[in-house]
Amino acid sequence: MLVNSNVKYEIPSVCICHFILSTIFYFFPLSIDEVIRKRLLIDGDGAGDDRRINVLMKSFIKWCNSGSQEEGYTQYQRMLGSLTQCEFSMGKTLLVYDMNLKEMENYEKIYKDIEQSISAAHEKIAECKREILQAKRIRKNRQEYDALAKVIQQHPDRHETLKQLEALDKELQRLCHIKESVEEKLELRKKQFHVLLSTIHELQQTLESNEKCDEASRHQSAVI
Repeated sequence: MLVNSNVKYEIPSVCICHFILSTIFYFFPLSIDEVIRKRLLIDGDGAGDDRRINVLMKSFIKWCNSGSQEEGYTQYQRMLGSLTQCEFSMGKTLLVYDMNLKEMENYEKIYKDIEQSISAAHEKIAECKREILQAKRIRKNRQEYDALAKVIQQHPDRHETLKQLEALDKELQRLCHIKESVEEKLELRKKQFHVLLSTIHELQQTLESNEKCDEASRHQSAVI
């Protein structure tokens, strides 16, 4: 056991060693790769925490191998200073780590906001496309309506057309009556002409018969 006469308490070497190792693994629980990565990200030159740990370990070894009480007390004070620096560095690292976590949360929120904005923009674009298609259909229908209206305007209205149809129907009925009258007259004339032909034929036969009788009479007179 090492006893320092300059202080009012005794510190067992085993307790000091256990305290130092526990402190190191408490403040630096990460794996070696994570420690190296964080050291490079924070320190840049790679000579921050490793140097402090090396100084602490060297002070601990010197304290364990100290040959006098004064040297042991000096190394003890150095170890306390190194622990304070390590604690400060660890606090700074934790603050940076917390800041990075908050930044990551902020970036994730921004990313989600951007995704929502992009999704909303896509929906808006799709809606605009639908509106454009609808506007095109309306425009096409309007053009067809205007063209049809122009064609309709070139023709008389329905009232005038109905009047013309009624007039044509009356004229057609009048012509039909005229046609029927003409056909009846024509049929009558045919019958009359047929009667006339029959009468002429009978008259011709009668004349021929009379001529034959006259010739016979003249022939008999000549013979007598």
